This record gives sequence, C-alpha cells and structure tokens, in this order.
Amino acid sequence: MLYLFASCIALLIGPLFYRYFSSGSGLQKGLDGFIFVSLGGLVLIHILPELLEHGGLMAIVFVILGLWGPTLSERIFHRYSEITHNLTLILGVGGLMLHTITDGGAMVLAQHGGNSPLLALGVILHRLPVGLAIWWLLRPQIGLRWSIVVLASMMLLTSLGYFAGEHLLAQLSLDNTVYLQAFVTGSILHVVLHQPHGTPEDKKHKYEYQAGIGSLLGIGLLILLLTVGSDGHDHGGHDHGHSTEQLVEWMFTIAPVLLLAYVTAAIRFALGLSPRSHSLAARWLQRLAGPEALIITALLLSPWYALAQAVILLVIGAFLTLNKVQLIDPHASVPQSALCFGLLHLVDRSAPWVLLSLVLANLIGHPAIPLEHPALQVVILLLVFLPMRFCNLGAAVLALALAYSGWSTAAVMLALVAAPLISIDQLKLLKRPQQIGLVALIIAGISLAAWSLPARVQLLHLPASIEYLCLIAIAGLFAASLLRQGPRQFLRRLVINRPAHHHHEHAAESHGHHHH
Repeated sequence: MLYLFASCIALLIGPLFYRYFSSGSGLQKGLDGFIFVSLGGLVLIHILPELLEHGGLMAIVFVILGLWGPTLSERIFHRYSEITHNLTLILGVGGLMLHTITDGGAMVLAQHGGNSPLLALGVILHRLPVGLAIWWLLRPQIGLRWSIVVLASMMLLTSLGYFAGEHLLAQLSLDNTVYLQAFVTGSILHVVLHQPHGTPEDKKHKYEYQAGIGSLLGIGLLILLLTVGSDGHDHGGHDHGHSTEQLVEWMFTIAPVLLLAYVTAAIRFALGLSPRSHSLAARWLQRLAGPEALIITALLLSPWYALAQAVILLVIGAFLTLNKVQLIDPHASVPQSALCFGLLHLVDRSAPWVLLSLVLANLIGHPAIPLEHPALQVVILLLVFLPMRFCNLGAAVLALALAYSGWSTAAVMLALVAAPLISIDQLKLLKRPQQIGLVALIIAGISLAAWSLPARVQLLHLPASIEYLCLIAIAGLFAASLLRQGPRQFLRRLVINRPAHHHHEHAAESHGHHHH
C-alpha cells in the first residue's frame, strides 16, 4: 500500500508546484526543459526498446504514425489543425492513463519476494515528469476542473492496476496491446516535441539558460531511473539492463576518440581550413569528412575502413565540386578562435547528432529486430538519412555503433559515406543526371568496400580511468551546449527540412550560433 500511496503523491507533486512555475517565464522555460528531456528520454531509452522487444519493426511503424500522423493531418486539414492537436492530446493522455494501470500492476510485482523494490522506486520516479506533463499540457487547454478529473482518474486506474493485479495485467500485457501502446508513444512524443499551449514563446531566447538547467535536471532523473531500472526488471518482467549497458559501453568507448576529434577540428581551423572557406572543394571536404570524422573511423573501426571512407569521399567531393553543387545548412557564422570553433561551435552543431546516433543504433541494433539482410539494412538507413542532414561526426558514431551491433559492412559504409550527403534537401539542389551520378558513385564505393573490407571489427578499449575522464569531459561540453541553447534549440538542428524557397547557400539557418 505504501508504494501505491507514494506513486499517487508523485503524480500530485507536479500540479502542486505548477503555480510557482507558471508565474515567471524563466521558471516556466526550466519546467519545459525538464519535461521535454525527461519524458522524451524515457520514451526513447526505456519505452521504445521495450516495444521493439514485443512488437518488432511494426511497433516502430506505429510509433512513427503516432508521431507524424498529427503533423501530416494538420497540414492536410489546415483549417482543423486545432481539432487534430486536441485529438493527439486526448490520445497521448489516454495512453498515459492506460500506462498507469500497468504501473499499479508493476508495484504489486515489486512486492513479490524475488523482485527488487527498486522496480517500485522506478515506477514512482517516472511518474514525477508524467504528473507534471499532464498538468502542463492540460491545465491551459481544458481548465482546472477537467485537469483534476484526469489526475484523479489516473490515481483510480493505478489503484485498479494495484488491486486487480496480475489478472488484469495479463489482459493489458505488452504482447496484447503493443501496437496501441506504440501508437500512443508516438502521440506522447508529438505532444512533448510541440511547445505546449499556454507557454509564452521565448522569441529572443533569453530564457534558454533556465531551459538548459531544467533539461540537465531531466537528464539527472533519467540517469537515476536507468540506474534503478537496470537493477530491477521492467513492467513485463523482462530485463532491460542489456540495452542500457550496451549504450553505456558505447559512450565510454566513443568518448576519448570524440574528444580527440573536437581537438583535431580546432587544429585544422587554426591551420586555415574553415567552413567559411572560399573554395567549394574545401567546404565539401569539411562537410563530408571533417576531416576529424576519419579519426573516429580509423581508431574505432580500423585504418582500412578510414582509408576506404577517405577515398570514396574524395571522389564524391570532387564530383560535387566539379558540378558546382552548393551545401545546404552552411555555417552562418564562425567564431574567430580555434578553440571556440572546436569545443563550442562544432559541439553545438554535432552534439545532437552524436546523441541521436547512439539512441538510433541502440534501437535499430536491437536483437528483437532481425535485420540480417544487408539490403534491408541499407533500406532502413536510407529511410533514416533522407529526411535529415546528418553531420559527419554523428554519422561516424552511428556507423561504429552499427558495426559493433554486427551490421553488414555495406550498411556501415553507407553511414560513413552517405549520411552527411543524401538528405532530401541536398538532393533537391542536384539536377537529375547529377543525382543519378551521385547515387552510382555511392553504390560503386560501398560495393567495393563491402567486397574488400573485413566484416568484423574489434572494440578498442583504453584504460577505464581515461575513458571515464573523457566521458566526463564530453558530458561537460554537451551540457554547456544545452545551457547555451536550451533543449528545443539544441535539438532543432535535427529537423532541417525547409520550404523550397529557403534553399540557397546563405539562406539556411544558423540556429542560435554566435554572430561576431
């Protein structure tokens, strides 16, 4: 009963403090940052791998429907966008309410002899951002009375899950409701990503520091939850430790080399290789390889992979330069100092991609998704790359995480060679013959590499103390970037699609980078 009581109190904490947050814009932005990161992270790192385990690839399809469906229907039925938004809100809240029943059941499981009480603590902790988010989203939309009704219903449903226990849980198990839960998860992500109504738009970005503080607190809560969650078992009784442990191991492995890449970027900037270079060839070299991305490939995959990547990218770069193809999303302003370029400016541009690559690899490298066939792996990666504009460091991190997950050489090379290049926005700037030529070059390069390179790669491990210190340094750089930009601005770099009239060299956005 104590667990049940504590979980209901956890739901109420958010609404009780809400009035303090809603008074000042800075506090409100901090709260927005906290909810954005903690709820979004909970979905990406904890809930999605669980859905994959039970629903396979189809679960991802339903998540995407839930995430992009409302945006598409808002565009199609522009007049009714408010109705669409409200429907998504109802779906998301309905899904969270359904989830509260399983929370109640999970606390019953936690009381059984063999199970860890940490499972109950995990349930109670993750209800803090849920209670806050519900109130944050609903209070401005449907008013005080209905918001109270929703919260009271959530408490009732938790109690129902707790007392009806295992019989009800069997009916609502993930295996039975996996696609519904996947769709609802997408809806929750949609609601979290879109600024809630009632939040004053921070046009001048003067509260990003507070939003950054809120997001760092959200990350702290996530780390606590994942630490707790990997000791216990998750709602369905499946151990989630493997997925999280793999992510942590990758982070330790990648940190020293990523730090070296940022320092190398500062050195090449000091030597005169700048993104504002007048030479188109030099700009393409930096877009495709850095060349600091080659260091990650050489040290963490193998020098042979780095050599193959360098040769293919030189050929592609020469092709694009000869055809006078311009780059989308150029650096609108660049700091004067080499250290500022490598450790601030480049971190701002690449950190979201590095984090996305780790989360993506953790999902699509999941053992529950049988993606053995190289052609299928390539198709999946193309679906990921086309809507985005990956940076070369993010692409290198994704490539080696896929290699460590046992993906084919063709898929790994596609990530290394094509990710920074084949976004829809970039391809639109090419004429049809150029598009065909580029695709032919990529296919030829990847085929040659897949035929000649070794399939297996070894994980390089430095002494634990060095990895630990480097991970702290990288975490510090990323945290500073979050504080400078705020979480929404930080992640906006991932969504680069712009209407067609924005596509010329200097019209692309700079997203909060410092003008001198």
